[in-house]
Amino acid sequence: MVARMRSTQYPDTWKDVDRLILTIESLCRDEQHHDGANATIVIDSVKHFIDMSLRFKTRNDNDAYVSHHIQIFVCAGAAAALVMLFLSPIRDNKECAEKAIQLILNPLADDEVKIELRTHFVPIILEFCILLFSKTSADNPLYISCGNTLRKTLETIHVDRSRCFNYAQGRVVIQGLSLFVSELGRKVIKGLEYSPQSAAASFLGDVSDFVAFSNPMCNAIEDGLGGMDHLPLCLTDLHSCYVMELRTLHLIFLEMLGKIDECLKKMEISAGEIRGKMDDSFRSGCGGQYLSILKALNILSEIYEGAEEKVQSVLRTRQVALDALVTNSSRNDDHLWILEHKDLISFECRRHLAMTLFPELKEDYTRLFEMLIDRDQLLAESFKYVSKADVKDLVGGRLFMEFKNEKATGHGVLREWFCLVCQAICNPRNGLFLACAEDNRRCFPNPAASDANPLHLEYFRFGGRVFALSLVYNVQIGILFDRTFFLQLAGAAVSLEDARDADPLFYSSCKKILEMDTDLINSDALSLTFVTEVEKLGSRKPVELCAGGNSIAVNSKNREAYVNLLIQHRFVKSVTDQVKAFSRGFSEMLCDASLLPFFFRSLEHEDLDQMLHGSDRALCVEDRKAHTKYNGYKSTDSQIIWFWKVHIYFYIFFQFATSAAYCVGNRILFTKLWNMFNPSTYRLCLPSYKSKSKMQESLQIITQEHLSCSFGLQ
Repeated sequence: MVARMRSTQYPDTWKDVDRLILTIESLCRDEQHHDGANATIVIDSVKHFIDMSLRFKTRNDNDAYVSHHIQIFVCAGAAAALVMLFLSPIRDNKECAEKAIQLILNPLADDEVKIELRTHFVPIILEFCILLFSKTSADNPLYISCGNTLRKTLETIHVDRSRCFNYAQGRVVIQGLSLFVSELGRKVIKGLEYSPQSAAASFLGDVSDFVAFSNPMCNAIEDGLGGMDHLPLCLTDLHSCYVMELRTLHLIFLEMLGKIDECLKKMEISAGEIRGKMDDSFRSGCGGQYLSILKALNILSEIYEGAEEKVQSVLRTRQVALDALVTNSSRNDDHLWILEHKDLISFECRRHLAMTLFPELKEDYTRLFEMLIDRDQLLAESFKYVSKADVKDLVGGRLFMEFKNEKATGHGVLREWFCLVCQAICNPRNGLFLACAEDNRRCFPNPAASDANPLHLEYFRFGGRVFALSLVYNVQIGILFDRTFFLQLAGAAVSLEDARDADPLFYSSCKKILEMDTDLINSDALSLTFVTEVEKLGSRKPVELCAGGNSIAVNSKNREAYVNLLIQHRFVKSVTDQVKAFSRGFSEMLCDASLLPFFFRSLEHEDLDQMLHGSDRALCVEDRKAHTKYNGYKSTDSQIIWFWKVHIYFYIFFQFATSAAYCVGNRILFTKLWNMFNPSTYRLCLPSYKSKSKMQESLQIITQEHLSCSFGLQ
């Protein structure tokens, strides 16, 4: 040993590590009592090792010195010795080991130096994870702490390429991570073989760890291979130094994907046997983990050629099960990855995931945001309330709405206010928006007249807030966004086809230019240059589409560029400020304002149509009955039977109660008491009428008054 220590570049490292291991062996041999002096030596040795790591990092620009220093700690068995001490039955030994390991997880107080050292300590932390995983349970606090540190460090390395591993260190990490993830994967595969009812509780922890480490594993492989340009890999033509690890992971990927496909198939069969409803065992048991497993497989699929298609095939084939799992999942962002495959899931599924980006409405009536609005000053007074309100009051409490000199209150009135104020915002007479010529329900920002009002940008911000709140409160307001407006909110480019509905005449003119005979357009018969005319409050003025546009004639070679510049000027540049202001207001209602483009990209344009307007399918009584729940009533009670028999008034009554003319598959809850509000449920408070005729008479009065003077009782 002395000869080896003297011949190495790191004699102090070997000396310190050997001392640490010998001391731990001494503590573990004498398990009858704890030696406080030896415990102090253990802690001091770890501290000294960390100090030496810092000195190597400070004195040498070459990270290889630190890397070799770290490898000695692992190869000599110091990490394994500390884990062995942690597993000791003597409490003081366990506490000593845990303190020493925590020192390595959090080596220094200075954040920047801590991150630098953690980067080099990854092989040691990985060794801790592997050993603790095999010797303890997944819920062991020290194992969790090591795992969290490892994941965060690897994510930091992947984001900050200046902290990448050197070749030797990276190879050790990838080999260790591959071993770890593969072992986790095998345990998950084994857990999938059990039914949801009989699966072991440890399965949940195994899934959690497999998912948590799959992403850093893929990041490490990506970095080790030189970036995404080298992915995906073809297994028949592997020249990587990680051939064994990559092949092992691929086998895990294929086997797990096959198992999850079988589980989803069983789930669909189970749902079919109980008439389309998902078995509670899937909702509350292992079924909740299936989406997490699919997420990990989706990440792994990026490594291998053809693997993404295999994942998409399972998602497409098992769409029924996927939709059921998503729509019954809790509100968290763990499942947003599914929106990468939004064409493979249903509208309800996309809607559910997109709405998780908004704060959840809580049943808290201690925090009311009250509005008293004069119908004659609807837009101006609503603007004062909403534009000046704190975001927390709008989405953290509960909106309470009354119209001046009217007795009616409740959710029906609130829904009417949403409809009226959104229609006022988009009314062309108010100058903020224009209606599409082909469909006056659709609107887009007015490029010519909106700035006539000095507060127009604040009104656009107010509009963004109101439209977002209408989604949060699940109100179909009857207004639709034109495609050009929708694409800008999503951060996407606008093409000529997208502008067809917004301005049919503009669309037709551009199409003619693009399809015109080459010789005719080259003859300058149209006398077109890269200039357009802008109308502003009745006057028109020329504007160049590009620098020197007035002297550039449109011909067959540049006409596509000319049309593209026209589109950008007409539908994008001319309304940039308005769209930004609307986006700002809308994003303020989200959990994270930066997610605004993602929210709109996660939806199809038609999805937003349904959310803002509802289905074009008129209300169906049988469909409503199928989605109805009763609180204080039974479906066999006389009042319920009478209600469905007098459904001639149902359509108008439903409009009265909900301010919605169309439906998006929501439920009705009949109750005797008005006690709670669920934005996905239309609540009808039905008195205990004494006869069918009395019920019919009352509903008729309500609907007649609604038609004559809305919700107001004049």
